[in-house]
Amino acid sequence: MDDLIGPGHPLYDVLRVPAQPRYRDARPKAIARCASVEDVVEALAYARQTGMHVVPRGGGHCFAGRSSTDGLVLDLSPLNAISVSADGLATIGAGARLAQVYDVLHRHRLTIPAGCGPTVGIAGLALGGGLGLLGRRYGLTCDRLVAATVVLADGSVVTCDEQRDADLFWALRGSGGGQFGVVTSLVFAAVPSPAASRFVLTWPREQAAAVIAAWQDWAPDAADDITASLTVTPAEGRMFGAALRPHLLDDLAGPAPDLDIRDGLSWPELKRSFSEGDSDDDRVITTKSEFFRRPLPSDTIAELLTHGCELNFTPMGGAYNRVPAGATAFVHRSERFLLDHAGADAEAVRRSWNAAHPHASGHIYPNFPDPELTDWAEAYHGSNHARLAAIKHHYDPERVFHFPQSL
Repeated sequence: MDDLIGPGHPLYDVLRVPAQPRYRDARPKAIARCASVEDVVEALAYARQTGMHVVPRGGGHCFAGRSSTDGLVLDLSPLNAISVSADGLATIGAGARLAQVYDVLHRHRLTIPAGCGPTVGIAGLALGGGLGLLGRRYGLTCDRLVAATVVLADGSVVTCDEQRDADLFWALRGSGGGQFGVVTSLVFAAVPSPAASRFVLTWPREQAAAVIAAWQDWAPDAADDITASLTVTPAEGRMFGAALRPHLLDDLAGPAPDLDIRDGLSWPELKRSFSEGDSDDDRVITTKSEFFRRPLPSDTIAELLTHGCELNFTPMGGAYNRVPAGATAFVHRSERFLLDHAGADAEAVRRSWNAAHPHASGHIYPNFPDPELTDWAEAYHGSNHARLAAIKHHYDPERVFHFPQSL
């Protein structure tokens, strides 16, 4: 392990800052840069000796700041090696980011279903489920996970899969990161890297209610090879996504005044296209989200449009919902869509969420944690919570890995 980095070190203010602006004032006592499993073992021993709270950090994008602490941060970014075996298994270090994952796997004509954010860490995404543009075709990121190496709180190292430490492997697939130990590498069953069509359809704001109504009746039931998300801002409504078969877009060409379709993109090209023009946004944004199993009624849609928030709709269905709720820790297998409310005005976001909440399932995507939840165990884990709590007690009986709303 490299020397511990503390205040006063020239890298301290570079490495301590997470991706989320809300938590950028956090000042850990030390940061351990971990380039090997042995480094993680050594860092955890140091945390035990000093009594420091310890958190692992892959990408640092947690909406609830769980990868920040005033104790010891384990910076896993040096653990970013990616290798691919002849049988299509991809072994990915916990510090790898999605842009790197897509580019390296594409050289082998492979990919995995995952998100679009190029700097999002693969470990946190997979451990909380992992939604993305290939998810309706191939399932969650965690559904492709076949093994993981984990350093437990006592410093022991286990590699878990369906045969070895099977309970731990079950729990890692969708319960949320940082709960049971420090995951140092993940093995995925990769899928063919497709050529795809990228589409963006834009409507003026005054058509937003009709667009939301049409989207929620269509997108969750669309063919598995098309994923169409919807964002409504105070300025416009925008549906965007990917189709693995171009003819699936035939029905989209008519109603939108602004239509942008790009055919035949490689999967890394398509992913990069959705981050073109993005810039760092240092505003503190509040987000609240929930899953839905039935469409929103028209009067609720009309009310949502009065609060001035950004509304982000993500379709479920397809392969997401063909896995039993108890097959993995990710219990949310009966949902039609996810609705995220976002904005700089926290009270407006809360009002928007409250307007939609009576029609929601009560379940929350573990990768979109909400510190304001009261019944968080049911919201994140549902019927899987009791089993998860027992596994937590077995592998981390002293709750070394803890945060608000942790198991």
